[in-house]
Amino acid sequence: MKVILFGATGMIGQGVLRECLLDPRVESVLSIGRSQTGAEHARLREIVHSDLWHYAAIEPQLSPFDACFFCLGVSSTGMKPEEYERITYGITLAAAETLARLNPQMTFVYVSGAGTDSSERGRSAWARVKGRTENALLRLPFKATYMFRPGLIEPLHGIQSRTRSYRVFYAVTRLLLPLVRLAFPNAILTTEELGRAMIAVARSGAPKNVLESRDIVALLGGSNG
Repeated sequence: MKVILFGATGMIGQGVLRECLLDPRVESVLSIGRSQTGAEHARLREIVHSDLWHYAAIEPQLSPFDACFFCLGVSSTGMKPEEYERITYGITLAAAETLARLNPQMTFVYVSGAGTDSSERGRSAWARVKGRTENALLRLPFKATYMFRPGLIEPLHGIQSRTRSYRVFYAVTRLLLPLVRLAFPNAILTTEELGRAMIAVARSGAPKNVLESRDIVALLGGSNG
């Protein structure tokens, strides 16, 4: 399986990249982003691309691929709604529309979030934008498209979020997470589990297109540990 990965420098993307490079069934990974990941591996190739709204300049390098794991995203906190939409919807659809045209047999996996509003009519602006993005992706002519909606994500293996508020949150709650996991086993996913689940769904599919945390756990055989 040949994979394109967006957002490999973020917390989730780091975890997904790690699992791809550990899995011998993943033949190669192409990371696309504004900066290098800092990782070195024989099966990893990187394209540093500053304009994530336009891909004409690198199109010849974007096929053939079997899967795209789209982990790029930003927090809506402190961001103007129109800028959040320009990034969340604009970048995602620009990449996805290009890849759907070049790789119609591709499986596209998008990291969305718990609470996403598929109706696009709710009170939360970020949830409406995520919902609009999901709905647009599901209309594209990929072989298959899956929306991952994780809730709380626990970073493992030294992975850290680039967002300061998230780093503070994880530092404060680190000792409480095992207790939360015991009480609510489907509420927390690790970066390792997310990466493994993306590979699983790209290889074998899933019973539905929109996957909440409990559905992602089920992809891994129901084991969340």
